[in-house]
Amino acid sequence: MAWHSDLHRRKPSGGRKTPYRGRRKYEKGSPATETTLEENYRAKRRMRGGGVKVLLYSGNTAQLSDLKTGKTYTSKILRVAKNPANVDYNRRGIITKGTLLETEHGLVKVTSRPGQNGVINAVILEAKPKHR
Repeated sequence: MAWHSDLHRRKPSGGRKTPYRGRRKYEKGSPATETTLEENYRAKRRMRGGGVKVLLYSGNTAQLSDLKTGKTYTSKILRVAKNPANVDYNRRGIITKGTLLETEHGLVKVTSRPGQNGVINAVILEAKPKHR
């Protein structure tokens, strides 16, 4: 509640504080974009100041960076391994920054913010051994 500062608190007398006005348009937020593991679906949203955010509602591929070799790959996401940000997101398989994903190249950690950047970027933590 960035607006109205302390209206969530009570008065010293114990009574409730009533808002003296509603939210202005620039104070309103939007619901969180909870990215799931499905076919790619993006949407553009105009932000305050005329900027545009690309929202990724669902995705099934990730851009992977291998820090050891310096190479980048595009890989299919197999499953959401763990989301340490939120227990509920972990259970529902929501992809946010810091989520651990299992891909064709191994275990990776998401470094982008898919709900706000529109893409899933990640770094490889454990590479899968290559079969000969």
